[in-house]
Amino acid sequence: MDNDNAIAGDPTAIPHLLPPVAEHPRTVARFAGLAATLASDRACWEPLVRFDATSRWYHRLRTGPGYEVWMLSWVPGQGSERHDHGPSSGVYTVLEGALTENAVGRGERVLTPGSFRAFAPGYIHEVVNASLEPAVSLHVYFPGLTEMRMHPRTRAEPAPRAPLAC
Repeated sequence: MDNDNAIAGDPTAIPHLLPPVAEHPRTVARFAGLAATLASDRACWEPLVRFDATSRWYHRLRTGPGYEVWMLSWVPGQGSERHDHGPSSGVYTVLEGALTENAVGRGERVLTPGSFRAFAPGYIHEVVNASLEPAVSLHVYFPGLTEMRMHPRTRAEPAPRAPLAC
């Protein structure tokens, strides 16, 4: 037989020589592990960070089967407003600075580098940079983010706090 396969050998014999395909994360713990791995790889994400005084900056860092990873930057005072992520679950962590999350029914929590927050579909929260320093966060959504539904605040609910001035 005179063809390229005969010259190159049997292409079905090659898979044993290739590195194994990375397993797709299937649990919240594995997605948190993915976020932690990416967070620790500063050389991967740091050159991509941008800060925008007019709106939060965001960049899709990675996609995989059934998930996507976003990086966001926040200057002091920038926030997300109250929202949920539709049918997506997620894990997010702070890479630099500090962010304040106010989750409906769960109160306020300050997240700093190394802090993780996991959430299920329908989880309503808002995130704001209430500090005087810029912040960067990494978000893993599974399945990938298809909607962000806004939830207006009622008059009786306090607004998130603004950065403290000297």
